[in-house]
Amino acid sequence: MNIAILAFVIDTIIGDPHSKYHPVVLIGRLISFLERIYYNKEDSDNKKFFCGAILVLLVLFVTYDVAAGIIQLAYFIPWDWGVEFVEALLLAFTISPKSLAKAGRGIYALLITGEIDKARKAVGWIVGRDTDKLDEAEIARATVETIAENTVDGIIAPLFFFVLGGVPLAFLYRAANTMDSMLGYKNEKYLYFGRAAAKLDDVLNYIPARITGLLFVIAASLLGFDAKNALQMMRRDADKHPSPNGGYAEATMAGALHIRLGGINSYFGKKTFRAYMGEAIEATAPKHIMEAIRMMYTATVLFLIFAYALLTCMGY
Repeated sequence: MNIAILAFVIDTIIGDPHSKYHPVVLIGRLISFLERIYYNKEDSDNKKFFCGAILVLLVLFVTYDVAAGIIQLAYFIPWDWGVEFVEALLLAFTISPKSLAKAGRGIYALLITGEIDKARKAVGWIVGRDTDKLDEAEIARATVETIAENTVDGIIAPLFFFVLGGVPLAFLYRAANTMDSMLGYKNEKYLYFGRAAAKLDDVLNYIPARITGLLFVIAASLLGFDAKNALQMMRRDADKHPSPNGGYAEATMAGALHIRLGGINSYFGKKTFRAYMGEAIEATAPKHIMEAIRMMYTATVLFLIFAYALLTCMGY
């Protein structure tokens, strides 16, 4: 767990560098390359699913082996701490608390200074919905939802799989999550071709999402938010989310902060309704973005503490 703690420190200091050589960017390029090979619009639905599944297996295989290979090469570094540092650096690429917090703080700053148009544009970088007509409350809601959801797939899940199988397994998860974000759409192109990627992401996030919900309850208690309501909203509303996992972070966050998430979203001009989670005890406002960031960081530290304690008790 020293590696995970060091990875968190590295992320806290330098964040997630924007580079075309970032491992997740390279994974995305691999996915796009294989998509051009395996996707054919004229294929039958069954063949699209089969080809999509082959793509998933290839990406997972390559990503896992490359990560494992880099770690093996690190053993040639003539310092005792060389391998651990390389592992921590690689793991830091799979988590993104600083980037998530930076995006949230940026939107918060724009909202409190009244720069609504810039805030709409900024939130558009982190959500998939239309943002050009959102008001302050809706921008805050979108940001809080993103922070809650990404606490699962951007932090807790990679760390969870690191605990289970080291850095290569954390990278395997990151590859699966990237495939879901690129291919896991229920539209004409990806409904069958991206189904394997979407289902795999659902399976991999099943346990981390529920761990995150519980961590948010504990974080709410430590931070002076409403832990009891957080637990109640998780139990009542988590399964209302269209994703089998997304509601465990969002409903719990909503309960802790006394706000209501979900509602009407617009995608490419088409409005859709997503079930409400939480009660609107307070109107969603910019301050809740900062509170969500505090919840995210507290949940991350709690996971590291609990995982360290567990592994120590097990003799690792």
